Amino acid sequence: MAKSAPLATSSVERPGPPSPEPDLRPKVAYVMGAGRSGSTILGIALGNCDGVVYAGEMDKWLRRAGDPPLGGEERELFWRAVRERVDVSPALTGKVARCLEASSAPFRMRFWGSQRKLRRPYREFAGELYRAISRVASAPQVVDTSHFPRRARELQHVEGIELYLLFIVRDPQSVVASWDRDDVVEPRFTMLQTNAYMWLTHLISLFVFLRHPRERRLLVRHEDFVADPAAVVRDILDCMGSSAPLPDFGELKTGVAFQGNRIARSEVVSLNGSVAPPARVSRVTSVLQLPWKLVFARLGPVAGDPTRLRRTRSEAA
Repeated sequence: MAKSAPLATSSVERPGPPSPEPDLRPKVAYVMGAGRSGSTILGIALGNCDGVVYAGEMDKWLRRAGDPPLGGEERELFWRAVRERVDVSPALTGKVARCLEASSAPFRMRFWGSQRKLRRPYREFAGELYRAISRVASAPQVVDTSHFPRRARELQHVEGIELYLLFIVRDPQSVVASWDRDDVVEPRFTMLQTNAYMWLTHLISLFVFLRHPRERRLLVRHEDFVADPAAVVRDILDCMGSSAPLPDFGELKTGVAFQGNRIARSEVVSLNGSVAPPARVSRVTSVLQLPWKLVFARLGPVAGDPTRLRRTRSEAA
């Protein structure tokens, strides 16, 4: 369990009646970008900071009606307490919310009508869910690693939360290699499919990122995070107005995330500071992703950027 939200069994076994708590306004750090870019380990690291709870991939909450796919008694107790504090319309459960989240949904005409009808209740429920998570965890800051940039766009219009966007990017060769693995239960993509997926995801993410206030957004490079997690996490916490001390990156507790990749099933994980290069390098991927390499080189602000940090300190002095 993250240090930010120590949950004794007694604190979630018999939750009290829901309370509106109108003044509760959690800060939500939403991690968007292509899947297999390192969002889970980033969320875990943030969740080990005081005052922060790593909720996992919250887009899965509606599909599963709040029933976490990952096991564990503490996790079950936590999300049961969350379920008792929210009121979700049956019209939102299942896969229907995908029309507001999936990057490909705008290209499917059959989703257009559903998007208009579901947008308002979807936003209202999202705010209610984050507030419930914040209350149960006793943490004012919530990390959501759902990936989908269109979900981030909807969250920009949610009242009752303060949204921070973390646009995570990773070496495209590593993303392609990850999607082509056959030792995981998730679907496999071919090299061309993954490149098309990255293009669409990055395009929508860029649009959402640039429309968000500069002081509440950060570009996070996965390789920078693994090489110097302290600098990146410190920058994210500073962006969110948190002075929490940094955790022990050699022993990170995975906590009660609703959903995440397979490392979330372990109790403790470690950042060793190294990134294994992909076994194969695709020239086609290098060419197709070159425009994004140039875009990301100019996009900011960047988490853990020593140049920006030195400039910020100089201006403060």
